[in-house]
Amino acid sequence: MEPTFFDGEYLIIDELSYSLRQPDRGEVIVFRYPLSPSQFYIKRIIGLPGDTVWIDQGHVVIQNATHPDGVILNEAEYLPEGVRTGGESTKTVLDKDQYFVLGDNREVSSDSRSWGILPRSNIIGRVWIRAYPVGRLNIFSVPRAGFLNI
Repeated sequence: MEPTFFDGEYLIIDELSYSLRQPDRGEVIVFRYPLSPSQFYIKRIIGLPGDTVWIDQGHVVIQNATHPDGVILNEAEYLPEGVRTGGESTKTVLDKDQYFVLGDNREVSSDSRSWGILPRSNIIGRVWIRAYPVGRLNIFSVPRAGFLNI
């Protein structure tokens, strides 16, 4: 998840919010890796239940009831300038209780592009606070650029 998170950082995970509401697009979550549930991963939610997620020419396109023709996801708030989403052109249709997640380190991330959708049941919680190192202390909320209108 570099440059957002680095190895050795201490994160506090909110495990309660998702019992009251559904995960939101843009939130960084901790979950059990679908191919080996004893492992925990951290990624960003890109696609929500009912979305179709397209990866095409370095862009992430979300197609849903609000945007039947699709809209390019604005990721400028958390991805460094010039970072594009690589990989083969793909189209993923999400059913009820399915999510599409990507790592912020797009060039080397093991995420939904390589192992597929994330079932809701695998989600543990959202990253809430980075408590260590103290110089990088931060409280996390949902990124707003481009997410609320999709």
